[in-house]
Amino acid sequence: MSGDIGTAVLSIILLLLVAAFFSAAETGLTAASRARLNEIEKRGSTRASTALRLLEAPERLIGALLLGNNLANITASAVATAALIKMFGDSGAVIASGVMTVVILIFAEVMPKTYAITYPERTSIFVAPLMRVISAVLGPIVLTVEVIVKFTLKMLGANVDDSKNVLSAHEELRGAIDLHHKEETLVKTDKDMLGGILDLKDLEVMDVMVHRTKMVTLDVAEPVKDIVAQVLKSGHTRIPVWKDKPDNIIGVLHAKALFAAIQKVEGEHGKVKLDDILSDPWFVPDTRPLEDQLNAFLRRKTHFAIVVDEYGEVQGLITLEDIIEEIVGDIKDEFDAVATGVRKSKDGSIIVDGALPLRDLNRAFDWELPDDEATTLAGLVIHEARMIPSVGQTFSFHGFRFEILKKKRQQLTSIRVMKLEKPGDETDEKTG
Repeated sequence: MSGDIGTAVLSIILLLLVAAFFSAAETGLTAASRARLNEIEKRGSTRASTALRLLEAPERLIGALLLGNNLANITASAVATAALIKMFGDSGAVIASGVMTVVILIFAEVMPKTYAITYPERTSIFVAPLMRVISAVLGPIVLTVEVIVKFTLKMLGANVDDSKNVLSAHEELRGAIDLHHKEETLVKTDKDMLGGILDLKDLEVMDVMVHRTKMVTLDVAEPVKDIVAQVLKSGHTRIPVWKDKPDNIIGVLHAKALFAAIQKVEGEHGKVKLDDILSDPWFVPDTRPLEDQLNAFLRRKTHFAIVVDEYGEVQGLITLEDIIEEIVGDIKDEFDAVATGVRKSKDGSIIVDGALPLRDLNRAFDWELPDDEATTLAGLVIHEARMIPSVGQTFSFHGFRFEILKKKRQQLTSIRVMKLEKPGDETDEKTG
């Protein structure tokens, strides 16, 4: 009798170890970072390579893990029940059920999974070789289960084929960046830079271009002496040049080429022919993806392009610096204006230039103002108000209150922004 009990106890312990192995393997392999496993594989780890190959077929791997885990747990419970029935009769089944539930929960589930979730890569690398063999052995059974599961889910209306990649790599990276920032393991500047790289895929040229109302342009008919004064005053290296009308851009003047030409004629401005030193303008559509425009800049080895709409009308200009600023933030040099278009008030509100891009505001203050329908703050207010507001009017939406402070013709030039304490404080419109 005592020998049978000893054998049963030993069998239960071995089965619990097997169940703990499968529990740890399940948690470790599913929680392990593929990026980290890939780095470990590059260092020459064959175990990491095996783990990555197992993760390429997640349904089969999970099937083998669950089959092994359930088989070990059920067998351990059956052995314990048989042994305790011999000792205590029919009440042994109830005792075995209670005891094995606690033992399996602690030693075969919670404890191994806690370790595996703490050290996922270490666990996955350790179990990978054995799991590769087990998956191959249990392959036919798991494949049969997989077919039954998929058939049943399809009968219930679930399309399992489309659920394989719910999140794209782009979305996974963005989620990881936001998570690390929330956990304070990633500083805001790094978050903004990494997010800016990902945002290039979602942005178009029109989202970051310098609008035509802010462009500095030159009339080819003006005297060269006046043009030199304008170039020096602008602080820009490249300036569009037009003829007859501002929309007729005939070239781009580079300051270096202008001053070289003046030096060549020994300072006699009247001898400089502006047409001879202009470079050909490069026109790009305003709907071009920003990522494509960046690659185009790199291919052409140029920094400057004129932006046009579908009708060929000039909408603005874009430079390589504009795109880089979307990644690293605002780049200031000695010729840039000191003012940023944002001024904080004593009451906690912020006075903002209406032409300031929403993306810059969101990045600077960690706001989430939507930029799908509008590029600038003034554009957002007009879009939400469904009208061109007057000075003194206030509007509340997206958790903020906006007060129109200044207006030039139909342009909102100054807006006071105040974050609302409670979302319920929002109202559609108030007139001052």
